[in-house]
Amino acid sequence: MTSSAPVRAVLFDLDGTLLDTAPDMIGALNALRDERGLEPLPFADLRPFVSHGSVALVRLGFPDATPSEFETLRQRFLELYGARIAEGTRPFPGTEALLDALEERRIPWGIVTNKPTRLTEALLEALELRHRACSVVCGDTFPERKPHPRPLLHAAAEAGAAPTQCLFVGDAQRDVLAARAAQMRALVARFGYIGPEDRVDSWPAHGWIDSPLDVLGWLDREADDPFLRR
Repeated sequence: MTSSAPVRAVLFDLDGTLLDTAPDMIGALNALRDERGLEPLPFADLRPFVSHGSVALVRLGFPDATPSEFETLRQRFLELYGARIAEGTRPFPGTEALLDALEERRIPWGIVTNKPTRLTEALLEALELRHRACSVVCGDTFPERKPHPRPLLHAAAEAGAAPTQCLFVGDAQRDVLAARAAQMRALVARFGYIGPEDRVDSWPAHGWIDSPLDVLGWLDREADDPFLRR
């Protein structure tokens, strides 16, 4: 059970939570399919899988690839994505206002993502967010990745907060599981890359939000209601 300590830091997943990276991720996959003489796949069909990264997308784009072919395709996908990393990616509506408000409240915020460091850093620099984050922990920072709690615990330490003083916001089940394992509170970003088959109501989260700015309302209610801190 998490502590009833007030929230002193907010940590975010990246793809599908802080940033809408789907246009560039899906664009890279369809560019790769075009190189192989294949038709593009519908955006709506691919969007729910963007949070699961290159492996999931390339499997969807090339379901018949052999293991050796698959890795070649995945590396080419990463090249294509890196070349267009911030062309269509933007913060979700309300994200910039949320980050401004957290900073005004003197609540540090950070990022814990399974995305590789080189892509994460390039994206955050392009969108002028890197210098604002108190911590950025990537998928290759440690041998362990989400849903393991280690990346979240490291981010909490860099934020200067105990794990029980942190809120983690994400759009995938592994985000909630990692937060729970780290004894942090967890919110599910339902505006992210969640598919119709995802049973969000079965994830052990402390709540759900439909807009980034809903985080502020949750923090205000949490400050007044100890039940939300459990």
